[in-house]
Amino acid sequence: MDRRPTIIDVARKAGVSKSTVSLVLQNSTLVKEETRAEIRKVMAEIGYVYNRVAANMRSSNAGLIGLVINDLRNPFFTEFATSVQMTLSARGYATVLANTNEDPDLQAQVVSAMIEHGVTALMISPTYGNEAASFDPIARAGIPTLQVLRKVVSDGRQFPFAAPDYEEGGRLAAEHLLSLGAHQIAFIGGFQGRDVTKKRMKGYLSVLGHAGIEPLILPGRPTRAFGREIARSLAQDYPDVGAVICFSDLVALGVLSGCAEIGRRLGIELKVVGFDDIEDCAQVWPSLTSVRCDIAGFGRRMAEILLEWVELGRAPPEETTTPVELIVRASTSPKAIA
Repeated sequence: MDRRPTIIDVARKAGVSKSTVSLVLQNSTLVKEETRAEIRKVMAEIGYVYNRVAANMRSSNAGLIGLVINDLRNPFFTEFATSVQMTLSARGYATVLANTNEDPDLQAQVVSAMIEHGVTALMISPTYGNEAASFDPIARAGIPTLQVLRKVVSDGRQFPFAAPDYEEGGRLAAEHLLSLGAHQIAFIGGFQGRDVTKKRMKGYLSVLGHAGIEPLILPGRPTRAFGREIARSLAQDYPDVGAVICFSDLVALGVLSGCAEIGRRLGIELKVVGFDDIEDCAQVWPSLTSVRCDIAGFGRRMAEILLEWVELGRAPPEETTTPVELIVRASTSPKAIA
């Protein structure tokens, strides 16, 4: 090595996180004895020398976690971010929160700034596009980083991924609608080709395939505006479709508004299932059947997983999937007469 070895070099050679090496340097009892011994052996092998003065200068940022979210205006992501931040705060960590507004350039900018400010770890619900601009600098810095809700980098060892079981959610929704006698079921909303869309559709496609029913997929922006527009298109262009599974609750809530505008009876003429189960699902009328992802519980768990990685050196599995359930409400019930 033609330069002075760094803590990142030690972490890579020892196969642990940068934070674990830091704990060893601080003589923390949180790291197992065998792990400490291996790390110190690597330090000796590569000639790493601990600069305590520099470490003390950096310590003012210890306990700082970066949380990067693709769209905080969506209640689903807002609830997740709030849950993560509250859990980290309860454990004595400060959270630096950034909204990237689905802009990969902005994401790269905020990630770079967080690295410069010495965050201990990162949790990212990423946007799509130019992934290297955000994730390559993280890899070089050796910062523990968890991808959540969306997977844009395939290297699960370096960037573990966690999300609710989207495929199971699609399956539960489709089986529910079939049990109610629906003969044609559409899947509406979501951008084609994106991994999260594929996963949410996969269970739906599997159930319809086994039932011998031809699927109908109508992609679009996952917004209320799209849902409101598609409600009219469904009535005009696909009058035989009696049930829909929506990519998200925002799309489904838009469908509810659109049906109210044109006088289509929900639960009778059209059964609607959302996805995520945000708070509005139980508050609107008619209330919305939705796939519950327990996003607050998911946020708490992700914060705990990240802190185990930071404090104990326990890297998460390459992929973590959490359970979902279907919450049945009026939008799939014959009692929901507009």
